Amino acid sequence: MRRPVFSSLFLASGILALTQLTTPTDAAAEARLALVIGQSAYRTVPELPNAANDAKGMTELLGNAGFNVTTAANLAQSEMRTAISDFAGKVSASGADTVALVFYAGHGLQIDGENYLVPVDLDPKREADIPLQGVRLNDLLNTLGALPTRARIFMLDACRNNPFPALSGAGHGLAIVDTKAGAPGSFISYSTSPGAEAEDGSGIDSPYTTAALTIAKQPNLPIEEVFKRIRVAVAQSTDGRQIPWESSSLTTDFKFFGESSGSTPALPGASAMALAGGTRSVEDWRKTLQGKPAMVAYELVITDDTVEAYQAYIELYAQDTRTPRVRTVLERRRQMLAWERATAINTRASFEAYLANWDNSDLAATARRLLLRVQNRNYGVPVAAVATPVAVAMAPTCPCSTPAAPATPINPSVAPVIKKRVDDTPPKRKVVETPPKRRPPPDEVIYERAPPPGPPPGAVMQGVGIGIGIGMGIGGRGGGDHYRGDYNRRY
Repeated sequence: MRRPVFSSLFLASGILALTQLTTPTDAAAEARLALVIGQSAYRTVPELPNAANDAKGMTELLGNAGFNVTTAANLAQSEMRTAISDFAGKVSASGADTVALVFYAGHGLQIDGENYLVPVDLDPKREADIPLQGVRLNDLLNTLGALPTRARIFMLDACRNNPFPALSGAGHGLAIVDTKAGAPGSFISYSTSPGAEAEDGSGIDSPYTTAALTIAKQPNLPIEEVFKRIRVAVAQSTDGRQIPWESSSLTTDFKFFGESSGSTPALPGASAMALAGGTRSVEDWRKTLQGKPAMVAYELVITDDTVEAYQAYIELYAQDTRTPRVRTVLERRRQMLAWERATAINTRASFEAYLANWDNSDLAATARRLLLRVQNRNYGVPVAAVATPVAVAMAPTCPCSTPAAPATPINPSVAPVIKKRVDDTPPKRKVVETPPKRRPPPDEVIYERAPPPGPPPGAVMQGVGIGIGIGMGIGGRGGGDHYRGDYNRRY
């Protein structure tokens, strides 16, 4: 009788354990790996105490969400690169059904349109030192982007103020990174808008991390919904001074907590718009916002975070107290979009177009420097490399035709260089200007030269044997007679 009771209890406990492993969240269906970096103890600038707290809080949150978390603090450049490399190795070994997440709290910098994470040992004397001493954000994105994974999530609480005096000419905040331009399956979130600075906060955590620790715990929220709510919460806590931003190219659903199916709580004021829709026009946004209270309209446009939504709000709520702040956000967003285009195209025309509209911005000095770099690159193109294809194409097809002149270059500043080099060719052949008849005849040359030491030239003409005898006899007669006698005896 005891054996059936024992067997029943064992079977029941096994079923209970199996149920706990298979039902709670989506985390059981996928591998979850996270790297959390907190940069607080900088060596050459004041510390960031909240960065360490942010990393600690995110480590706990992600661990509860089913992530296997690797936490690293106060990394120098070599240590940060090693940590990223080791994490990439774990992600690669985990397989394609893996969600990889990186959380970074610390300083971030934008130099020449590139974003950099700042190691604690960074000590720049000039802007050119940052590529040598920092860690490029694109290196992190590309390292994980090259691995087959289900999703890659990057959370960057890294747009705090620039504390390095030697980098006074650097742009504020971070430049735009569009995940759609890279490998699909990525999600990147900034703690504030591109080109803006994030606040460290007055509490133990930054405003961004504080909102993330609260909102990400809510069950059944897709990741896009989580960060829209984070954006609204941060904007409210900072009175609109800080508005987080994100870009997504995810191809699968992801939730920090909860099952794959279930109802999603509605975002306040979101019933009037389709949050999952694409970019909407200004006219569409006017229709959506028309007649709504200013606070509801404000939350809607902050949630969407697009130029079109902000423009419609400014037009409809010109007298609202939040409008000046929205206008500042809109102006900065337009500027950063123009900056993204200029650096992506990377031509003289793109930087000139940026300067034509944003000549007084904090990025104008960088734009002028990059413009000069592009101009120098154009001047360095050899003329022969441009002219050769025309000559080669014309010669075999029509040898008797005169080659057509090359088209006028797009960059007019290059034309003077080409003309100057072509015009200099004829003067180089000045050797033909000296007539051959002006050269002195050979006899005159021999006559003007100083006579060499030894016997006169006439003695040499008397014959080889006699000339040798006379030459030897100049030193003494006896020697000469003896030589002649010896010569007669031997020959």
